[in-house]
Amino acid sequence: MKLQNSFLLAIFILALSWSCKPDDGMNVITENNDPSQFEIVIQNQFVTPPSKVSIFYRVIDGIGNPVSNLTESDFTIFERGRNDTEFKLISEDEAERNISDNKDIFRNNVVLLLDLSGSVVNNDLDALKISSAQFVNNLLSTDNSSTKIGIFWFDGVDVLHELIGFTSDLGRLTDAIDNMNAGLSSDRSTDLFGAILKGTAKAQNAIADNNASGFQSAASVITFTDGSDQAARYLRSDAIQAVEEASAEIDFYTIGLGAEIDDEILHALGPKSALSTDNPAELSDKFQEISNAIFDEANSFYLFEYCTPKRDGSGENGLRIEVRNAVGEGAVNTTFNADGFESGVCSFF
Repeated sequence: MKLQNSFLLAIFILALSWSCKPDDGMNVITENNDPSQFEIVIQNQFVTPPSKVSIFYRVIDGIGNPVSNLTESDFTIFERGRNDTEFKLISEDEAERNISDNKDIFRNNVVLLLDLSGSVVNNDLDALKISSAQFVNNLLSTDNSSTKIGIFWFDGVDVLHELIGFTSDLGRLTDAIDNMNAGLSSDRSTDLFGAILKGTAKAQNAIADNNASGFQSAASVITFTDGSDQAARYLRSDAIQAVEEASAEIDFYTIGLGAEIDDEILHALGPKSALSTDNPAELSDKFQEISNAIFDEANSFYLFEYCTPKRDGSGENGLRIEVRNAVGEGAVNTTFNADGFESGVCSFF
């Protein structure tokens, strides 16, 4: 892992001198609420001698939903060199290409916040344990090694208790959930707003740590509660502000159970998705819906690399990436600098 991180850091340092950048005058942006119109959102891009161009991006549809599980055959690349008046198709015969598993460059941290106030412990703890176990199993059972889950619980104390820190070890996560019991909580009140503030901070810190290690990063905060904030230790407005002003890389979800749920606050604290039910038997379905959404989000990021036929002296070149599958299509334009590019082994890791 240390070797891999060193390599990734070296790649990003190379980006400073071997640059490629978005061509803002040509970017294709779709904001027409048409799910068949995809948008390619570039997160980072860099070039590596002797001739590799790397673009890290995510794909969303016209209404903002992630487009996951695309393959190399769904993408087409075009270049526009100094002698071209328009973009020209670059065939696979001229430019070997690869979509890398995003675990090589991407980290996704999931912060699961569980309400263990008195009403949950006394009435719905078993349902919560079953649903939480299904949540982590659904998210990690497909060897989703780019995602790590941390589980934390809250009651009325001014502390966000750690059940288990960030890990992708499914066995450890399920064991931690299985060991949840009524004796964990010493204060039956609900410090919901405090949990949001502290959970947001954990997500922000995880992103900062991942970025410092050379990884692209995203995070999700999922909050389960069966009621409203009772501790009144923190302001409602502060919790909402923390969500609204959090990093764009953080998505917030909420799951509510029972008749005491405040739908307005549930949506304010879970703008990505806010689900609720009065029936504990339906709780597993809500958790599964959220885990499916997070899985799709994490797998809508792609590291697309190809070996350009452009060589030293060609200068700045235009690059167009098009995506098309049975559901929709889209494109983005950017540029890369081929200074120093030459023939040689252009390898993918």
